[in-house]
Amino acid sequence: MQRRFVQLDVFAARPGDGNPLAVVFDADGLDDATMQAIARWTRLPETTFVLPPATPEGSYRLRIFSPRREVPFAGHPSIGSAHAVLEAGLATPRDGLLVQECAVGALPVRVEGEGAARRLSVRAPRARVLEVGSADAPRLQAVLAGLPLGALPPVLMDGGRRWWLVELRDEAALRSLSPPWAAIAALAADTESMGVCVYARCAGAEHDLAVRAFVGQPAQVEDAASGAANATLAAWLHHAGALPHADGRYVVSQGREVGHDARLYLQVDAEGEVWSGGQVQTVVRGTLDW
Repeated sequence: MQRRFVQLDVFAARPGDGNPLAVVFDADGLDDATMQAIARWTRLPETTFVLPPATPEGSYRLRIFSPRREVPFAGHPSIGSAHAVLEAGLATPRDGLLVQECAVGALPVRVEGEGAARRLSVRAPRARVLEVGSADAPRLQAVLAGLPLGALPPVLMDGGRRWWLVELRDEAALRSLSPPWAAIAALAADTESMGVCVYARCAGAEHDLAVRAFVGQPAQVEDAASGAANATLAAWLHHAGALPHADGRYVVSQGREVGHDARLYLQVDAEGEVWSGGQVQTVVRGTLDW
């Protein structure tokens, strides 16, 4: 059976700037092993599978796979899949919202604008503080040694995916950082986290924060643009009373160090909910014959 298939660039104003994603439509009839095999074959950070919604309120149902395992929630697959569903005419926003059904529940996706300028934002699962660390904490020393730290302490947050968040002194320090991969991998394994997300404030730039996300396990790789990591960071900044702007909105630059130039648009709304979003570019349209 042939199924519609697209490859996208997420959090990108133009192809090549963001994080790639594969989307398979008409995924009814594919079992778990087949979905995993397809995700392994695409060799992209994630591949999503679009299914009919299970409830009247849902716009579509989504399963998300990395090359190694199914993922309950991730930001760039959610944003990209919503774009693909809209482009394919499979769903229509209600009051400006789509509702994505996935392993963590029903998540609203806000739709703003049309065409190439359209911006999508997913409301991320609520994040919580698991541990506030310090530079001299024994298990953090190897990761933080020699880093010019910022004002906020390191913190372990869980928001569907678990990340250590570390503020650096300035953007220059962040851009020039050579990650200590062995220490990041050990910390990720020890705390069952994705790894370490570093961030810095950017005075006078078109973006408010610069972010780098270092995945420590199961492989060591720098993420080009992570909606989930940035949503978790937004929740921490809100918790700490340290958001860049009083209205809860700000812009993130991520991915330059790995050859990309993504822009993510974050908002913490009046209820404390975090919305993570950006633009999406469709790069490949075709069919999958598996």
